[in-house]
Amino acid sequence: MAALGERFRAAREARGLSLSDVAEQIRIRSVYLGAIEDENWTAIGAPVYTRGFLRTYARFLGLDPEEVVGEFNRATSSGSAPSTATAPAPSSISRLHEPRPRNLSPLIWIASLIAVALVAFVFYNEFTLHARQARTAALPSNTSPAPAADAMDGAAPAVSPSILPSANPSSSPQPKTLEVRLSAASWIRVAVDGSVSMEGTFPAGTARVFHGKNAVVRIGNAGGVDVFVDGRNLGKLGAEGDVVERSFTL
Repeated sequence: MAALGERFRAAREARGLSLSDVAEQIRIRSVYLGAIEDENWTAIGAPVYTRGFLRTYARFLGLDPEEVVGEFNRATSSGSAPSTATAPAPSSISRLHEPRPRNLSPLIWIASLIAVALVAFVFYNEFTLHARQARTAALPSNTSPAPAADAMDGAAPAVSPSILPSANPSSSPQPKTLEVRLSAASWIRVAVDGSVSMEGTFPAGTARVFHGKNAVVRIGNAGGVDVFVDGRNLGKLGAEGDVVERSFTL
């Protein structure tokens, strides 16, 4: 069968094609095409692969596939065929172009870290919300909640209260007046004759005077607020951090 490989080589060269040209068109690696032309059957592997390549290559070059395979079978029946136990199975050129699977381990680690961070963020928000609700539930339910005393420790917080029109503080209180003076930061709500005249968190040094017939005062830090009724100093209505509500008839 010495002439089989030469027949393939001569037919290819007659068409002016290289092994790479043929491999690109019939999707068989050039190393196997070269093995056919060199009759190096061990480079291809099992006879079943060799027969398939021979048929494909023969059709492309215009040779008779069955005649070529018959010559190969006669040669292999004489004992010259390669052992299939030691030769690897060939692959087509198309399989060589299949993308290799990428290493996804770093992406999996990054996604896991993001997921853990999101879960931690959700739990932190839930914990903060429950803590605020617990502080609110500790206050009397029939009035607006006052902030916890620990929120007012240290420097006075930024003041953004909602204040309805009220009278300016006076050094000489008039009859039927209510005055509050803050010696420490505190949340405070004052309702005069059924209307809220002062509500919010205020810093130390704040003073307000109100006129009317009835007043309801609610203080979040009773130890930091002095109350005056018609000029009479009632002092502080409780200790530091106490939440106190009192009603006054002016």
